[in-house]
Amino acid sequence: MPFPGGLWWLLCCRRGFTLLRRDYGEAEREADGEAEDEEEASFELRAQGDQGSLEVSLSQPTRSSSGSERSLLVAEEMRSLIVEKGPGPVEDDPDALVKGWLQREMRGCMKTPWIRPRKYWFVLTPDSLDYYSSNEKGARRLGSLVLTSLCSVLWPDKQLYKETGYWSVTVFGRKHCYRLYTEHLNEAVRWVCAVQKVIDSKAPVQTPTQLLMRDVEEHRDSPEVLEQIYRCNPILRYTSGPLYAPLLPFPYGSLDQSAPGPRSYTTLRDEAVKLFNSLQQLESERDPVPLMQGVLQTCLDLPPLVDEIYCQLVKQTTEPPAPGGQGDLHYWQLLTCMSCTFLPSPPVLRFLRFHLDRTENRFPASEMAKYACFIREALGKTKGRECVPSLEEILVLMQRQEMICTVHCPGAPACSVAISSHTTAEEVAQELVSRLGLSQSPNLFALYEQSRRREQPVGSATLLADVLTRFENLAGEDREQDPPCRLCFKHYGFLDTDNVPRDSLEFALLFEQAHEMVLRGYVPTSEETLQMLAALRLQSLNSDFSTHAPFPRLEELFPPHVLHARLPPLPHRPPAKCRGARLRAGLLAGGLWGQALAKQRAERDQRLRGRLREEGASTMAAIVEKWKLLQGMGRPEAMAAYVALVREWPGFGSTLFDVDLQASPVGPGPQRLWLGIGAKAVSLYKPGEPEPLDSFCYGRISSFGASDSSTFRLSVEDRDLLFETSQVDEIAQLLKTYLASAGAQRLPRPQEPPTSPPTLESTVLPQGLCPAPGPWQHRPPVGSSHS
Repeated sequence: MPFPGGLWWLLCCRRGFTLLRRDYGEAEREADGEAEDEEEASFELRAQGDQGSLEVSLSQPTRSSSGSERSLLVAEEMRSLIVEKGPGPVEDDPDALVKGWLQREMRGCMKTPWIRPRKYWFVLTPDSLDYYSSNEKGARRLGSLVLTSLCSVLWPDKQLYKETGYWSVTVFGRKHCYRLYTEHLNEAVRWVCAVQKVIDSKAPVQTPTQLLMRDVEEHRDSPEVLEQIYRCNPILRYTSGPLYAPLLPFPYGSLDQSAPGPRSYTTLRDEAVKLFNSLQQLESERDPVPLMQGVLQTCLDLPPLVDEIYCQLVKQTTEPPAPGGQGDLHYWQLLTCMSCTFLPSPPVLRFLRFHLDRTENRFPASEMAKYACFIREALGKTKGRECVPSLEEILVLMQRQEMICTVHCPGAPACSVAISSHTTAEEVAQELVSRLGLSQSPNLFALYEQSRRREQPVGSATLLADVLTRFENLAGEDREQDPPCRLCFKHYGFLDTDNVPRDSLEFALLFEQAHEMVLRGYVPTSEETLQMLAALRLQSLNSDFSTHAPFPRLEELFPPHVLHARLPPLPHRPPAKCRGARLRAGLLAGGLWGQALAKQRAERDQRLRGRLREEGASTMAAIVEKWKLLQGMGRPEAMAAYVALVREWPGFGSTLFDVDLQASPVGPGPQRLWLGIGAKAVSLYKPGEPEPLDSFCYGRISSFGASDSSTFRLSVEDRDLLFETSQVDEIAQLLKTYLASAGAQRLPRPQEPPTSPPTLESTVLPQGLCPAPGPWQHRPPVGSSHS
């Protein structure tokens, strides 16, 4: 049954009056609540200049406002922060810095679209931002926002002005946000600058935890005083209740949502409280590893929370109800992971070291003491991580053990290397060089991240634990599309390829790397030679021809791009020029004509695949015929013949990079080139051509570096060459490595990314000295023992 019209009118009126009362009539009550909340919120902070004696017990923060101890603390602090205003005229306030009419929202921080915000008389003093009902004598103060060093103010937002016609001034306090509006930009800027000046003038505030940390450090040699500090201050000890305020001070206001990753965060203060709740869940978790990784990821995304989590873990491992129990050990295990991932600030680090010493003295030979010893050693090695520990690493750290890392070596069995959270790629490469007997080789070696899609060297200072974490993340994201990534040990730079013994492991590595270059199309030679190389590869794998011998796939023997080049090119359909032609094409594509086109494309693709299979079969038959001619050739001879054929190309031994040359030194030549970095020169090749277009010895190179993240600059005498490439860092680092190995007298200087047009300068360094890496570069990949 529908409602009568009068009843609908009554309901709408009641709703409207409720909204109006919320935004207008309740302003005074809201202001009173703000003052009470501001007093309640400031109890956990003290100004640095008002630090009194800590003989008074500081209990765990609670929401209850009762209790003489907390009331005394609040009263003392509020007297020092808020100056009582007298009944005199508001206009004659001698402490006023800025005053004027501003509009303010009444509820929250979202502007009500259909109600104009109310105007109030605002007065900024050295201690607070107050607002009154009017500027007349005896006007009532409706609210006050106490300004401390933790407050923040936002500049006016141009986008908001376009949407609403108002410039906003947002001031963040402990519990409240004053979002003020004015129609004039210069007035908004004047208020923002004045409020920021007051905030900057305030002394830093410290929490009780910080004050107690300082007292603990001062009395660390007095056991009796220390015991009294811990006994009288529950905030330093384990608690089973929730935490309502962080242990350390954090700025008020919204958090900048620029943290990497898909997670969204609120304010730092709220995130600190949430993390403490997560820590408490560790006590009862049967599998704490995912929760630990989540806490670590939050600390990586929000670095200011690192010290807070350290303090919370120290608190929860101090005098727990069951020392050494499952819940207590989970705290210690997370503290172990934190120590291998993040380094706290010096004050927190000193407090943490004292806590470790105290635990070892109170519980010698216990599990807690063993974790404390492990954490102390880890803190001396931790320098920061790019990724949080992987699930496997967390499991290993919980047992205080090392991880086993598998490194693949082409032409040799995979090597297992024990690593810790602090092991770098250079240390592993040096160990493999020694283990594989490559110490006397003049060539350079490195670890590579290898997958089907890409291959890149691992920087010498890169932590392998971070690399393994990236592998774990990629395996979870791309599990079906790409095989898992792996670490590979390979040649990084060729200084001498002629004198490598044929029966050595290094020659096997050289052979495998030469074969990779052939498959990628980086050895320009005839198709007949490529077929012979494939036959030699089969001879090295399976010895003499046999119908029962396993046949690798053709793409593992022969460059796939050669077969694709034989196929007829796809017909090029020029794009429609006018809007009407594009519209007609779109209408046809969506109807029966579109279905016919799709059918034609499917038939054409099927014909191309059939043609590709025919070309592959004929190529494989030619390879097998050449394989039969190699009967009786041993594996070492086949490998030597393979390398000899590849070495006929003058660019063998150079590392090739695909680049786009912006300004060609050879006239209107091709823009798509190969940039070859060798031990003696830098060469430019047209893809597929055996002879270089130009070659520059290192004595002619005056400087090199990155113009931006995708442009590499090479200055050769009076010419500047600009290359567009995604491998700027790898090119620059390889150049530096060759120059350092050659011990050049005059080394080109890497350039910083310029904010203005770059100036090309050269520098003279002592012989054999490699320039320090710039901030735009990766660390140098590992060299061999021969530097």
